Amino acid sequence: MARQSSSGEDYARPIRRLFVGGLILVLFAIFLLWRIDSPRAERFRAMLVDAVVPRMDWALVPVTQTVEMVQGLQSYARLQQQNQDLRRELRQMKAWKEAALQLEQENAKLLDLNRVRLDPSLTVVTGQVIADSGSPFRQSVLLNVGAARDGIKDGWAVTDGLGLVGRISGVGLNSSRVLLLTDIASRIPVTIQPSGQRAMLSGDNSALPVLEFIEFPEEVRPGDRVVSSGDGGVFPAGLLVGNVVLARDGRLRLRLSADYERLEFLRVLRSQPKEPIDAPASLIGPLLPEMTAEIEEAADG
Repeated sequence: MARQSSSGEDYARPIRRLFVGGLILVLFAIFLLWRIDSPRAERFRAMLVDAVVPRMDWALVPVTQTVEMVQGLQSYARLQQQNQDLRRELRQMKAWKEAALQLEQENAKLLDLNRVRLDPSLTVVTGQVIADSGSPFRQSVLLNVGAARDGIKDGWAVTDGLGLVGRISGVGLNSSRVLLLTDIASRIPVTIQPSGQRAMLSGDNSALPVLEFIEFPEEVRPGDRVVSSGDGGVFPAGLLVGNVVLARDGRLRLRLSADYERLEFLRVLRSQPKEPIDAPASLIGPLLPEMTAEIEEAADG
């Protein structure tokens, strides 16, 4: 066995030497052929290139595929970067859109505040909401207007330009608290139109306060308009409050016109105190002498 392996190595070594030597000679001959500057050598080189190069396309396929794959990866990387840039711009556009919507709604509210038609005897003070109660048991907000500078008083009505929001309940020097219509402690008299039914709007800490003490509920329909009645001097009459809805529990409730989701600027209605009437006859006008005599005789008799 040792002799066979040694004899195999003796044959392989000369063969390798012959192969390397032949390869060197071929490469040297090709070098000389490409270095010879003669017309015959040039024609031979051209014939050799025409004969060999077209048949070597199969050898260039891996190179071509590799180049295309690299170009595809580069294109994919560019597309991925562009996609990330577009997503970033889309997020910025969404943020800008939200800011634009908020500004549009704020502008609409301010325009509504300027267009609302109220009793000419009423004056208003516009304040900004600076805080809310933050409690599920109390529905109220805090305004930056108070008694010292603006003369705010308890009980005055507050609107947002669209509808009635609540009333002043607590006044400080530079701030005041607004008790919302949805608060459980809120009770205001209202009128349901067009039936003219009187009712009491009672808050229950939900988004839809309850209409109570309706004399003829069958005359009230969902969608009817509800305004303040002015009874008891709580609020000025004719302030829009909302529309009637029929709740799932079967009770008549009110969908408020005021936008409670975005209470930013509110109007406080300065209600002037009513003139007390001591003598009912002064409402009719000056009495004639004979009428005065008749009244005195009736009083004596």
